[in-house]
Order: sequence, then structure tokens, then C-alpha cells
Amino acid sequence: MSRPPLRIGNASGFYGDRFDAMKEMLGDGPLDVLTGDYLAELTMLILGRDRLKDPGRGYARTFLRQLEECLGLAVERGVKIVANAGGLNPAGLAAAVRELAAELNLPVRVAHVEGDDLLGTGRFPGALTANAYLGGTGIAACLEAGADIVVTGRVTDAALVSGPAAWHFGWAPDAYDRLAGAVVAGHVLECGTQATGGNYSQFAAHAQRLGRPGFPLAEIHEDGSAVIGKHPGTGGLVDLGTVTAQLLYETGGARYAGPDVTVRLDSVRLEEAGADRVRIHGVRGEAPPPTLKVGLNRLGGFRNEVVFVLTGLDIEAKAELVRQQMDEALGRAKSRPSDVRWELARTDRGDADTEETASALLRLVVRDQDQDAVGRALSGAAVELALGSYPGFHVTAPPGKGSPYGVFEAAYVPREDVPHVAVLPDGERHPVPPYEGATQELAPVDEPVLPAEPPAGPTRRAPLGHLVGARSGDKGGDANIGVWTTSEAGWPWLAHTLTVDLLHQLLPETADFAVTRHVLPHLRALNFTVEGLLGEGVAAQARFDPQAKGLGEWLRSRHLDIPEALL
Repeated sequence: MSRPPLRIGNASGFYGDRFDAMKEMLGDGPLDVLTGDYLAELTMLILGRDRLKDPGRGYARTFLRQLEECLGLAVERGVKIVANAGGLNPAGLAAAVRELAAELNLPVRVAHVEGDDLLGTGRFPGALTANAYLGGTGIAACLEAGADIVVTGRVTDAALVSGPAAWHFGWAPDAYDRLAGAVVAGHVLECGTQATGGNYSQFAAHAQRLGRPGFPLAEIHEDGSAVIGKHPGTGGLVDLGTVTAQLLYETGGARYAGPDVTVRLDSVRLEEAGADRVRIHGVRGEAPPPTLKVGLNRLGGFRNEVVFVLTGLDIEAKAELVRQQMDEALGRAKSRPSDVRWELARTDRGDADTEETASALLRLVVRDQDQDAVGRALSGAAVELALGSYPGFHVTAPPGKGSPYGVFEAAYVPREDVPHVAVLPDGERHPVPPYEGATQELAPVDEPVLPAEPPAGPTRRAPLGHLVGARSGDKGGDANIGVWTTSEAGWPWLAHTLTVDLLHQLLPETADFAVTRHVLPHLRALNFTVEGLLGEGVAAQARFDPQAKGLGEWLRSRHLDIPEALL
């Protein structure tokens, strides 16, 4: 017999997301499962530093505080909770949840998933954290054993959805199309309100609805299709654009690999299914790769920065003077920073009517293994210039002692080398059986056939964003930029016009980096991967926008010749 759809929502897109979201999602409408995504590359570094201070920590403590307010409501409504808030210590968080349930006198069965932490294997010397990305099989085993709450360590974000779906419908490990559909739904939900109008490039037309977007939910069907929506009466927006934007976020080519299945993103089809409802269907899946990704964080050294304010006339000359003076001062220091980077942001305007709009910002960032080299050396050099440098000298804030920064990198290990253990509510340790099916190495797909090139016609110089939406993000040191048009007429022009060469011209900062273009015709979208733009990852803060959050909006702001018929 067919099972009813699984109604699954999300109440967290990152560690620090809206605290009240769990209560809102439990109270605003019916759910079967509520998920919470608390982990990101940067979060794992933060939790790693927490664990250095106290081995009993290493999990997202916000989750516990949310449960204090919401556990009774979840029990009353029969909603299961699945969250990766366990971070580096899922067993510790599970124990803390049991203690909380006992204090509240609530009959809650708690399970957790572990095995992802590879730090103790000696395989990755020098790492602060080393965690494999597990799939949803362990989550499914915990739910099958009757768990009401499942906490995990580092699973893929989408596994928080695909695991419960596989449990609910009883999918076999080789039900690739169905699993792929659930992974796509999970990817849409994982970043919370980014699926309901948050960070949405077409926000201006819907600004009144986007002040406090509700969190998203998915109705997942037995065939793997899903409808994305939100609770009635909540703020925000769910339409083809918001779902497309999130589908393109932090993905790359047509094959999107995971521990349980490789999703063919070029098969995904979207259609409106009512007000604030978008149906995802047609998703195809393939066998997963033979390896699992491992996220590695290590401490890279120390960094510091100072921002000089340059006001009025002769901005370039003022910048050159202070650069020369700082370079000489750092050269005289006992230990000169090994990495020195300058960036001048011309935020100034001529004949400005406020001092702030008459000013530019000159940012100096230094990095070194020695904290004194980026602390005392920098602060001394900058402060001593106060009365002997460019006219109007001041800084936004004096530099401090310097702070540690992290470096992220990805490694890959054979999947059989990673234990995957479901610790059931009764304490039984249930090893998740290793994947026994055939695996498939990840490989690019053939370039799809592009639509016919549109005929020539009159054009007008205009921002690219008048025609397309965009969303960008980070994957380690790489950046991705997803670009799409909801206009059927605009797709042929976009597909033929926005080439890698043109992207290099429009975004000169990408010129020295390899860029790959991926074409997704069913979404009328292009997805660009810029390799190495973000250096050693977000924690290294090597770039003004270290997570590439604004890269897509910069692209949309660039002007080019667009056919008048499309504007």
C-alpha cells in the first residue's frame, strides 16, 4: 500500500539562525518531521575550537535552548526532530537532550548518529577537525527504532530530509530516483528562509512580503516528487524563482554527488502548484561515488586588519602615501607579517554632501604564524602614523592583538573506511551496513544542446539583473554563481551570451581563476564554478566577501547590451 506524503519542515539554516523558528514551525501548522541544519564549514572550525577548550562541548548549544521551549509542543503534536546539531559531539548532545527531557518529565526517545569524526584515525595530521559527510541511512535506522529525536554529526545537509523520507517510505538503497528527489527537496530546505524569499535577487517586487519570511517545508511523495511551501499566513514567498535560486546555491555541475545517491540536477523540473507552492518532479538519480568527502579544518595562523579612511581629494595619492609608510614601518618591525594585502574601496563621491560619502576605505589585512607579527607590529605601525601621514588621517577602529584564522580543505576517502553507526534509543549500537551496490565515479555530463540562437535586433545598454536572477556562495576555496531567467524568451539569449569569457570580463576579479560553466536547460539556468577565488575558505577571510555571497549581485549589476524585446 502507498504511504501518505511526508510533511517535513526546516527550522535552522545555520548555527545562529532565528531562535524562534523551531517554535514557529511547530506551532504554525502540521508537520511529521522538523529538521535543523546547524553545520557549515566555518561552524565546524568554531566547534573545533570549542572542543579544544572543553572536550565535553563541540555541539550547537542553541539547539538545547530551543528544545527547552519547544520539546513539549513537539511531543504534543507528534513531530519528530532530526538535527545535525551534534557537530563534533553527537553523543554529548544526545545525553544532554535526555537530561532535558527528564527535567521536563517528557517521554522522549533520543538516538544519535556517529562515525563521521575521523580525527583520531591519524589520517589527517595537523587537522583541528576531520569529518566525513555521511548520508541518511543512519538517521533512517534511528527512526525505524522509534526515535523521537535524532541528532547527528556531519551528515550532508540534505540527508536530514532524505533519511526520514527513506524511513517513511521504506525505500531500498538503490531507489536512486526517489532518493534523488528527496535530496533535491532537502537541498531546497537546508538553508531555511533562502527558499522562502530570503537573499532573493528579485526581492524588490515582493518587498512587503519578505520582512520576516516563514521557514520552508516540503511534502514528499512516495515517488520522490515533492511540493515546496510554507505554513499558511507566514511571511515570505515560494515561487519558481525562490526555489530555482536555492537549487543553484553552492552546487556545481549536472551531477550532484552525495553518500547515498548522485543527483542529476539537469533532470529537475519545477512547476507552480498553487499559491506559495512549487512542485519538484522528474528528478533522476544515479549510483553514488565510491568515496566520501571529508571536510578538514586546521588553524592557519593569525590575522589582523586596519581600515584607513581617506576623505575628499587626492584619494589615490593618500592611499599610496600610507601604503609606503606602513610598508616601511612593518619592515622595521621585529617580525614582518608574511602576508600583507591592500584593498582600496572607492566608496567616495565628488562634491559629496556628507563626510561619509566623500570618503574611501583602504583596507590592510595581514597574516602570519606569529601572533605578535600581526598584533604589536601592525598596531604600532598604524597608530604611530596618526599625526604624520595623509591629511584627515583616521581609521575605523584601532587594530587589536590579532585573531586565529582557519583553513578549510576537502579530502576523499573510500566509503568502506568510514564507520557509520546509529546509536538507538535503547543504547544499542547499530552499525549501518556498508553500501553494497555498484558505485559510479563522478564524471561531467555531455554538454546539452542549446536552444536556437535568437535573431539579432535592437539592443539597449542595461544591467544584466534586469533580465536574470542570481545567487552565489562558497564551497571551500571555490565560489559558485547560479544565474537563471524565468522568461522562456530570455533563455536562448542567456545561454548563448553569458559565456566564461564574458563572465571574466564582467567580473575582472575572476580573470586569473579557472571558471567552468554548467548548463541546466530545464531550470533555464547557468551555474558557474570559480576555482580558488576564495583562497583557503571562509575562515581564512582572504577576500572582501569571503563566502562570495554578493558575487551574483555584482554580476547582476554589470551593464551589457541586452535585446530591447527582453527588457
